[in-house]
Amino acid sequence: MVSYIDAFMHATAWAMEKPAPYGTFHLTYTFVGLAVAILLAWFLRNLSDKGNRIFLTAVGVFLVICEAYKQLFHTYYIMDHTYAWWIFPFQLCSVPMYLCLIAPWLKKGKLQQAMYCFMMTYNLLGGAMAFIEPSGIVLEYWTLTLHAFTWHMSLIFIGIYLFLSGRGGVSKADFVLSTKLFGALCLIAFALNLALRRVSGGEVNNFYIGPTRSPLIIIKQISELCGWYVGTVLYIPAVILGAFLICLLLRRIARGINKEKELVAA
Repeated sequence: MVSYIDAFMHATAWAMEKPAPYGTFHLTYTFVGLAVAILLAWFLRNLSDKGNRIFLTAVGVFLVICEAYKQLFHTYYIMDHTYAWWIFPFQLCSVPMYLCLIAPWLKKGKLQQAMYCFMMTYNLLGGAMAFIEPSGIVLEYWTLTLHAFTWHMSLIFIGIYLFLSGRGGVSKADFVLSTKLFGALCLIAFALNLALRRVSGGEVNNFYIGPTRSPLIIIKQISELCGWYVGTVLYIPAVILGAFLICLLLRRIARGINKEKELVAA
């Protein structure tokens, strides 16, 4: 079995020159991908609850397959059969892989609404930030670069879909629920960081909240000067603020769509 995995990973290790940030590859994928995401989300916005359940589950399975390839490629090809703990799959942008498989199967209620709003705001923010600051998604292999670009565009697509379908919710109560979920996920991430700190040599840094210093721009410099905990104390509210601004933007768009419908109806 291992030999087959090795053979497949080597066969798909297509080296490439890292795409330049805001170069042709980056900008083309960003704008084409965003257009496709918006159009597809609009087309699927009226899915029934059953259709939504099947669709989001399919998206979750797709993300699992993509993540499995990434994990195996790093382990069997890049790291030569050693696990790369720094890619442990519980980052902020990894969460939709789990939520897409869980949320649609829950009964309608606060927990499901929190998950939908979380993906619509926090994960849409994460996907967008990856394209705004693309250093983490421009890589040295075609498959990994396409994985990173497709993964983060998928987060944007999921967020837009949940917004247009009305499942995400843009009210203050919805955002509070999603933020409580974010807080709970931060606690889980930090607990995993501590639990895996020794075996990983400190490489695991889920959600980039420590105790390993964050690699994120600005927060990295703050952590180096003042300690990881200072960077974390600043980082978490910054993420909440960013998600809140996304929520406000979507609320404005929702009001505009509703006014347009009222004018058409009149």
